Amino acid sequence: MKSAPKQDRDDLAVVRSGKGAATFAAPSPRLPGWQRRDRRISFLFLVPALIFVLVFYVYPIAYNILMSVTRYTAKSFVTGEAPFVGLGNFQRLVNHPSFGTSVSNTIAFTLGSLFFQFTIGLAFALFFQRKFPLSGVFRALLLVPWLMPVIVSGAVWVRLLDMDYGVVNFVVRTLGLTSQPIAWLTDPHLAPISVLIANIWIGIPFNMVVLYGGLQAIPESLYEAAAIDGAGSWQRFRYISWPLLRPVSTVVLLLGLVYTLKVFDVIMAITRGGPANVSHTLNTFAYSLSFTTLDFGLGAAAGDVLMAVVLVFGLIYLRYAYGVERELTG
Repeated sequence: MKSAPKQDRDDLAVVRSGKGAATFAAPSPRLPGWQRRDRRISFLFLVPALIFVLVFYVYPIAYNILMSVTRYTAKSFVTGEAPFVGLGNFQRLVNHPSFGTSVSNTIAFTLGSLFFQFTIGLAFALFFQRKFPLSGVFRALLLVPWLMPVIVSGAVWVRLLDMDYGVVNFVVRTLGLTSQPIAWLTDPHLAPISVLIANIWIGIPFNMVVLYGGLQAIPESLYEAAAIDGAGSWQRFRYISWPLLRPVSTVVLLLGLVYTLKVFDVIMAITRGGPANVSHTLNTFAYSLSFTTLDFGLGAAAGDVLMAVVLVFGLIYLRYAYGVERELTG
């Protein structure tokens, strides 16, 4: 019998030794024609979503960044001329007399909203953890501020805080706390507080619902064992409820942070950033620069600053959510 060629014998020796496993690996099976056709068709179903994202997300963000580095004004819409200024808009933004107020209002508005929304929402969640008659009805009623359109909620608070006919001033004067009506919406010191109160009222139900769901997931046997050991209400909350509720609390705070940073409609519905721009946040300040003073380049720069801040905290939330998912999946 004729012996195999030398090259074939060498290749066979390499395969037997295992060193040529990668070289002589079996080719991946070719998909049947109908599977390749179905895969191409499935990609076609993604095209509408891709077009939507490109048109309504990617394009506006890219165009806003482009506007922020050009001197884009109302005249630019007619002539198409928008000279490139680089970081000049950001320099003008920092030197704007209302920029510092907008930044400080954004910080105070965000921290105040988060603290009171979370604290009051947690208190309501703990309250409704106890079963009592009509508890479901009361929980449903507390969801009304969250379910109402924000414009409607803003209109309600404008009526409540009206200087002459508002319910709040009527109650304050009836209790004898003041003899003069309080200008909640026109006083430079009270207007930011009025907007903050309205936003807290709107955000409490969301915190309550999520935290209440987290409390319901805690096994009742832990509370029963703690009660047998003589633990009081505060001790059960401190050593059982709060530690087990911490992951849910972190998610609520991060989501609330991102949402509050971009709040727009509440402020515009109640004060429109006034009086004299004292209740502007970065969000409404960017809108005012673009559509009131018609300095679109400067407004785009303010929008870029806000977008960068929101993006940072959004990435923090996504990183945290990814870490929690890895822990749950092992």
